[in-house]
Amino acid sequence: MPVNGAYAFTELSDYEASIEEAKIELVVTGGGQFKAKLTRADLGQLHLLRSREDLASIAYLGLRADLVFVTFPTRFNPAPVWAGQELRPGDVVFHGRQDHIHMRTAGSSEKGFIALKPEHLAFWSKTLTDTEAAPPTFARIIQPSRSAWTRLLHLHAGACRLVEDSPEVIAHPEVTRALEQELIHALITCLAPDAPPQARPIRARRAAVMNRFEDMLAAQPGRHLHMPELCEAVGVCERTLRLCCAEFVGMSPRQYLRLRQLKMVRTELQKADPATTSVAAAARKYGFGELGRFAGMYRTVYGEMPSATLQLRHRQPVGRSSSEGNVSKA
Repeated sequence: MPVNGAYAFTELSDYEASIEEAKIELVVTGGGQFKAKLTRADLGQLHLLRSREDLASIAYLGLRADLVFVTFPTRFNPAPVWAGQELRPGDVVFHGRQDHIHMRTAGSSEKGFIALKPEHLAFWSKTLTDTEAAPPTFARIIQPSRSAWTRLLHLHAGACRLVEDSPEVIAHPEVTRALEQELIHALITCLAPDAPPQARPIRARRAAVMNRFEDMLAAQPGRHLHMPELCEAVGVCERTLRLCCAEFVGMSPRQYLRLRQLKMVRTELQKADPATTSVAAAARKYGFGELGRFAGMYRTVYGEMPSATLQLRHRQPVGRSSSEGNVSKA
C-alpha cells in the first residue's frame, strides 16, 4: 500500500486510482472544478484514510475482499446518503466482505475509513470483549454510544493531522504503536455487540438491483440504452429500477447513465491528441448525438467546454509535486 501522506487532486481519474483499498467509480454531480484531498495513515494492522471532496458526487465503491471496512462521515452539509439511507451524526457503517455500496453527497464532504484484516478484527475483539467480531453478511449502519463514537473520530482525526502536519512524529514506531492500540480499542468498542443502541441494515435486495445496474453500465459504456433495455438487463420492472435509482443515486436511471457517459467522454478527451481526435467524435462514441446539448451539459458539470479539456490536457500533461504529499495537477 502507498506510504503515509496527504495527497491533493484536481483530476477525478487520479483520485480514483489513488484509492487502492477499493475500486471506486465517482460521478460528479455538482458543477465546477473538482478538488479532493486524501490523507493516508498506515498504523501497523490498521489502514486509515480520510477523503475530502469539494463537489457533490455519487460514488460506487467495491471494497477489497481481504480487508474489513468501517466507514463514517466526519464533515457534511447536507447529510450524505449511503446505500439509500441518510446518515445521521454518530452513524458508523460496518461493511460486509467485498461490499459494493453507493455513497451520495449533495455538497462538499469529508469521510473517514478504517480497514484491517478479518483475522486481526477477530483477534482483538476476542481479546477485548471475549466475543469474536465478524463483518456482517450485508453492510449495516450502527450508532454506538456518543462517547465511543466521539473517541473513534477524535483518534482518527488526530492520526490524520499528524500525517499532514508532523509526518516526522508519526514516523516513530512508538507513536505508531500507541495510536494503533488506542484506535483498535476505540473501534472494537464501537462494534461491540452490546454497544450499539441502534442498527439499521442496508436494504440488500435494492442494493443487489443497483449492483446489477452498475455491472450492466460498465459492460456497455457507449450504448444509448432506453428504459426497456435497462430494465430487461437488470431484471426488474421500470418502477422498481426508478425507485432504486431515486433512493441510491438521487436521480432517474437515464440521468445517471448520462452522467456516467459524460465522464467517459471527459476521460477520452484528456487522453486524446487534438490533432487526431475531435470533441464530436468522442461525444458520439458515448451516445451523445446532439452536440450543442452535450456541450452545455458538459460545461455545467465540469466548469469548462469540452474543447478546452481537449486542448488543455494536451498542453499540460498530468504531473506530480511534492509540496503536499503528492499533488496531481490538471
